[in-house]
Amino acid sequence: MKAATRDYDNFYLSGNLKQDLALFKEIFKKEAAFRVKKLNSAQKNGICCALIYFDGMVDSNQLNEAVIKPILVVDSPNISGSVAQYLEKQVLFARDVKRTSSVSKIIEGILYGEALLLIEESKEALTIDAKGWRTRGINEPEDERVLQGPREGFDEAALLNLSLIRRKLQTPDFCSEVMRVGRRTSTLIFICYLDSLTDKKRLSILKEKIKNIDIDGILDSNYISEEINKGKTSLFKRCGTTERPDIVAARLLEGRIAVVVDGTPVVLTIPFLFSENFQSDEDYYQNFIVSSFGRVLRYLCFFLAITIPAVFVALSTFHKELFPTSLAITVARLRGGVPFSPLTEAFILILIFEILRETGVRMPQSLGHALSIVGGLVVGEAAVTAGIISTPMLIVVALSGISGLMIPRLKGAVLYLRIILLIFAAFFGLYGVIAVLFITTIHIISLESFGADYTSSLKGANLQSLKDTVFRAPWHFMKKRPLFNKNIVRQGENE
Repeated sequence: MKAATRDYDNFYLSGNLKQDLALFKEIFKKEAAFRVKKLNSAQKNGICCALIYFDGMVDSNQLNEAVIKPILVVDSPNISGSVAQYLEKQVLFARDVKRTSSVSKIIEGILYGEALLLIEESKEALTIDAKGWRTRGINEPEDERVLQGPREGFDEAALLNLSLIRRKLQTPDFCSEVMRVGRRTSTLIFICYLDSLTDKKRLSILKEKIKNIDIDGILDSNYISEEINKGKTSLFKRCGTTERPDIVAARLLEGRIAVVVDGTPVVLTIPFLFSENFQSDEDYYQNFIVSSFGRVLRYLCFFLAITIPAVFVALSTFHKELFPTSLAITVARLRGGVPFSPLTEAFILILIFEILRETGVRMPQSLGHALSIVGGLVVGEAAVTAGIISTPMLIVVALSGISGLMIPRLKGAVLYLRIILLIFAAFFGLYGVIAVLFITTIHIISLESFGADYTSSLKGANLQSLKDTVFRAPWHFMKKRPLFNKNIVRQGENE
């Protein structure tokens, strides 16, 4: 359902240039960028036509050289078929010209940056691919920077993003299917996959889910992610996101599916496994020993980020005897005079840390650094000196917050789990912490991502699947792809 064209699905061109022009002028009467240019060929009683387009969405030079000049200079044409066919085959130099008589198809093309050539006494018009809008350009994504490896990043133009992926995968096995979603935006969605590796059942399920999305507009890939996963609430995302062509290409080579949405640089990859939250783009561009250490560190940081405040509150409230004697005396002395309970104190510090983090992200980069220094050092030191906050709790929450920054893909899950564990620790001690960890583990194990087991790479009996999870094995050891592929052999097929 496309609101922009829905009312014109059964409309067709009349062949009367004046009448057809009046129709499009009425449709776009409130659009200031709508342009009409009438053209007549050089010879007497020659071809009479009109070019319509949106200013700013077409390449003016291309229109002049490939469309306008050829029509103006064509002389005494020998037309054996229709005029539209003659112009398409023998006159115009444009890179892609198509004949159509459907008004709805014409509107779709114009809105996406194509030019339209209406011809007198012809019930067929020519849609001309002359897109020329400006793009941001190919830059390295701010949130996915690497010290070593490709520096390319996606743009907001979907066709440019497809070309970046195709440069990485120069094989006819690469497929891309186009859909339009959104009643009013009619946004272009490209579904990309490698035909010999992708599970066709999973692909058909994804296409059906996207086809059934009924919403006014799609402005970002997260709209698609939420719609295809609606009814399956979880703190852990089941659609991968990236702005890097090399990451998309790597995941397609593992039999996954990529969803490219026009208007956003963020590309979805499906299915998405839990272990991918701890993988970095740079893991595959450095020595496997260095990469493996970084992976282990991220798993450790995830555990520390969600448990440190809760464990400290549990020990301070219920299990003081578990502290070493010297540490217990130090904690008691530093907490003396603090007006808040350990739970309230931890909540206050977590809230302040999140405020500082969000403000630092939203502010300009120069101000963000200054804010971090003022908020983290000056305010923190003043609060401790005034006796409002204790030093041990400040250290614990700061360590938890810094650990959480190591795993940005789990930012939301870390925050919620940290708070839930903190509440249970304050009321039930370490027993509450252990119970929540067990429940969380069971929840993660029970999740699926488009038919693929969310933790298949971690709990499978197959040793091969563990070679790219907690550790990153050398490439010559990773002979197979993930188990959800149609063809799991990655290398050594002839051995």
